[in-house]
Amino acid sequence: MFEEMRSRRAAKRIKPGDGHELRRFRWWQTFGRALFYLRLADGAGGRSVYAVDVRHNRSDADGYVNADLYVDGRHHARSRLPAAFPVPGGTIEVKASAFGLKRCHYVTADGTAHQLEPDRASAEGRRARLTEAHPALSRGIGVVSSVVLLAALAVLVLQLLEKLTRPAPIAEHVGIFVSPVVLPTWLNIALGVVAALASTERALRLRYSWLLDGGVG
Repeated sequence: MFEEMRSRRAAKRIKPGDGHELRRFRWWQTFGRALFYLRLADGAGGRSVYAVDVRHNRSDADGYVNADLYVDGRHHARSRLPAAFPVPGGTIEVKASAFGLKRCHYVTADGTAHQLEPDRASAEGRRARLTEAHPALSRGIGVVSSVVLLAALAVLVLQLLEKLTRPAPIAEHVGIFVSPVVLPTWLNIALGVVAALASTERALRLRYSWLLDGGVG
């Protein structure tokens, strides 16, 4: 029932497209635009190209970021995020995080999910090419990103525990927790910046964890 309600809400967000042409990805759009592709059989022996275009730095009159769906280079539909576009054989699901996209997948009728292919000129495409050309380096970068976020989360939890136990009523019952990690202000800021970069790197791979990336956002 929950899935049906969510699908109905997603369908209500979809607006018909106006048929304008998909614009190619430009280098200066690297950090403000995501562009992904999916090729599906068109039922007539050929294949159609579906493109999902998200402009992170653009919002509509209500303040929402939208995803645009193109079919064979022409604007087919628009939906505010999170979006779910019906396509042959399934649905294209698009969801955003504070650092980019956390989902841009084709979900078939049986529930199998396939990530769409990023435009080679986009930041996501460049990150994917790094994985193809240097898989070991790519894995290493991914591990570093996860370790940085775990460290930032641990420091955040310790600092929150100390603040929560300082009020007198709580301190009288459980005592004051003193964080074993005390960082100067500049280092706290630096850790926050590094954690944001780590979440951005994960977003380029459409990796998301509510615990790690959600905590930073």
